[in-house]
Amino acid sequence: MKIYWIKAQAPRRVLALAKHLGVKAEFIEVDVKAGGLKTADYAALNPNMKAPTLVDGDLVLWESQAIMAHLCIKTGSDMWPAHNPAEQVEVLRWLSWSDCHWSPAVAPFYFEHIVKATFGLGAPDSASLKTCVADFVKFAKVLDGHLAGRTFVACERLTIADFHLASMATYWRESEMPLQAFPNIVRWIDVLTGIPAWADPWPVKLPAQPMPSSPQSML
Repeated sequence: MKIYWIKAQAPRRVLALAKHLGVKAEFIEVDVKAGGLKTADYAALNPNMKAPTLVDGDLVLWESQAIMAHLCIKTGSDMWPAHNPAEQVEVLRWLSWSDCHWSPAVAPFYFEHIVKATFGLGAPDSASLKTCVADFVKFAKVLDGHLAGRTFVACERLTIADFHLASMATYWRESEMPLQAFPNIVRWIDVLTGIPAWADPWPVKLPAQPMPSSPQSML
């Protein structure tokens, strides 16, 4: 198995899960600055030219939710409840809510402070974030209310929904996200940060590798 990644929020959740589950894989960092995501060979795997991408035998997967579900099924983990339809629906609800509401609300803060610093895109424009606060607060109220009396988002245990929802919000302090008024979210993030794989999901740093010359050599 191979997992192609960059240092960004969607690969972070996949890498954290893989480490948490003890998945044995080759973790290949793609060199974004050198155009690694836009090569013909990488685009043949992931036509979106984004990361992460998983190659497992003949199976090629992109989209972090699908990759996380695959890793759980492969390892028998109930972080994706493959054999419980009702729990699947509950996890899917929060994955969908994250994609449609929570991620767009937190993304501007994450981009200005984390993405720009990671990829050398200049200084954060904190002034531009003032217009993003109302949307952030609107959906933070939903999540904070749901987490009242709960440790995790779904199924009364750790699931891939937690890793999905927290992938950008974990950086709330560095990103000027106005979470001080939402103690249940802060508590939830602190619980996740106590999980070693979530606190440090990144593989041991190796030089970024070029893409192989043919798809067959990746399988």
